[in-house]
Amino acid sequence: MASSEVRRYVIVGNGFAGTTAAEQLRKHDPACEIALFTDEPYTLYNRISLPPMLRGQIPQAKVMIRDLRWHEDHRIGIHLRTRVERVVPEEKIVIAGGRSYPYDALLVATGGRPNPIGKPGSHDAANIFNFQYLDDTRAISEQIDRSKTAVAIGGSYIAYELAEAFSSRKLEAHWLIRGPHFLHRMLDEVAGEFVDTAARNEGVHMHYGEEVREFVRSNGVATKVITNSGLEIEAQCYGAGFGLTMNTDLLDGSGIETSKNGILCNDRLATNVDGIYAAGDIADFYDPILEMRYRMGTWNNAGAHGKIVAQNMMGGSERYHDVPEYSSLLFKGQTITQFGLSPDVQPEIETARKIDREKQWYRALYFWQERLVGGLFLGKGNRAGKRKYVDAIKTKSRFPKTEWPALLDWTAD
Repeated sequence: MASSEVRRYVIVGNGFAGTTAAEQLRKHDPACEIALFTDEPYTLYNRISLPPMLRGQIPQAKVMIRDLRWHEDHRIGIHLRTRVERVVPEEKIVIAGGRSYPYDALLVATGGRPNPIGKPGSHDAANIFNFQYLDDTRAISEQIDRSKTAVAIGGSYIAYELAEAFSSRKLEAHWLIRGPHFLHRMLDEVAGEFVDTAARNEGVHMHYGEEVREFVRSNGVATKVITNSGLEIEAQCYGAGFGLTMNTDLLDGSGIETSKNGILCNDRLATNVDGIYAAGDIADFYDPILEMRYRMGTWNNAGAHGKIVAQNMMGGSERYHDVPEYSSLLFKGQTITQFGLSPDVQPEIETARKIDREKQWYRALYFWQERLVGGLFLGKGNRAGKRKYVDAIKTKSRFPKTEWPALLDWTAD
């Protein structure tokens, strides 16, 4: 293609990764054509703001980030309520709504969809919800207004956010966790105990080692959940967080390599097919800093991916260069900060930890082959030194085990 020709970019998925990429493409290539597709009826909204919206702390207007006028001003052709059904790399087109849309570079940033509960009585029950999208948030909020008791199901961040919303809106809140504690693949027993304390202090009834056996229904509505142990909880609202299935269906038959974690791509977010890229939650990408492949479903990571992938869609060769980070409140009494790798991603990790039960502080550093590769902090005010740790991860610094206790006391940022 001659350099004078107008480049055509197609982006599937208008989340933070996709919209950031579109914005960067327009910024650096004023003449290009951009088509942005989403099967939702909304322009970009802040998924981080959905939990406070569900808690009733902010209105929907505060959740929205971009509107149609913004897309018009930036000449980004957004296609709402439009599902891309197929990608045809040999013709360099995508198929959506029976129409063909040509591209010179394609970005797939479709994220994942919540896994259903899949238990008897759960299918199509009017008061059993997943919590992923803006429409989910609105539906759950309306059901909370009609409820006195609610049940959160799962040991994930999503289940935590549901339990917190139920308790903060004055429902009798129950939390069912199949494992021994919250995030049991990442947290150890002590960290799990600290989260348990924070939950119980907010009035949440905690139930560990409990798995849903079935829901009792009446007129299409769940009236009771029964667990494998025989525990029965009557409630009017149920929410579950059982992880995601990646939205790779549109790539079937395209030759683009995928995994159970998403779309396989390199450290430049390029797939095995020339001109096609992946970013955000869907990207099963190679991290040149941590020297392994993984998928990272965080807001910050999506934004970083969007900036990098835009450069590469325009012909650049920028490598991923960030350390993934995540932080959140855990009810009113706790916070969690996590960066880099964790044991749920790399099972060979060794852990050094420091515990202050009086402050309810927990600090864990993760080492792989004596390299510092990640960390996790619990406790308000227990974030000192994080930037120093992240810098050490970026430089691939190695520390003998004798130095690990001293590293736990790093404070200078």
